[in-house]
Amino acid sequence: MALTLYYHPLSSCCWKVLIALDEMGIAFEPRQVNFGDAAERERFLALWPTGKIPLLVDGGQIVPETSIIIEHLSQQHAAPERSLLPPAADGALETRLMDRVFDLYVMAPMQAIVADRLREPDDRDAMSVNKARETLAMAYGLLDGRLGHRTWSAGERFSLADCAAAPALFYAATLVPVPPAHRRLSSYTDRLLQRPSVDRVLEQARPFFPYYPFHEALPARFRPAADH
Repeated sequence: MALTLYYHPLSSCCWKVLIALDEMGIAFEPRQVNFGDAAERERFLALWPTGKIPLLVDGGQIVPETSIIIEHLSQQHAAPERSLLPPAADGALETRLMDRVFDLYVMAPMQAIVADRLREPDDRDAMSVNKARETLAMAYGLLDGRLGHRTWSAGERFSLADCAAAPALFYAATLVPVPPAHRRLSSYTDRLLQRPSVDRVLEQARPFFPYYPFHEALPARFRPAADH
């Protein structure tokens, strides 16, 4: 049964699922969503009224939300050796925990800061932005301690949690850089960005980076020419 993924190349949430699809070697039809087109937006809302991407359509089944999409793909379409969830219960729980940490305490505050920048100046909320920055700083310390000597975020195997970590950390570091003292988190982030599946997503997003509100803080190779 054909898989269709509704997505946008600049979206951090979409990166999470794109990385997972690449890691598991699952073929799919990419369908980029243009919410600026009223008719296209209406068609998408008919599929999933929240208007949130990514959205997976698996035959006649609508599968929303990044972690649910990846678990669905792991259970229904991935070869067992390429699943992004460990078979052992304790390993699966740690993977889900780290996935939640990255989504709730790195991805969410990062998105809040970016969303605030997109508002009109009079509508911006400095207090909420400061709180989001504090949450990112807290999360960096938590992650640096939790990583210990692991290769990947939940152990020695690349997993669902690392799919969440890559886009969250990539964008968050443009807003609140990882402090030099958090060496384990910095090393882990470097490993993530060198992962082929992550590198491919970054390259696909490159043409859209000029539209990122904090594009001047992107790593040098991704900055628009005018920023150099």
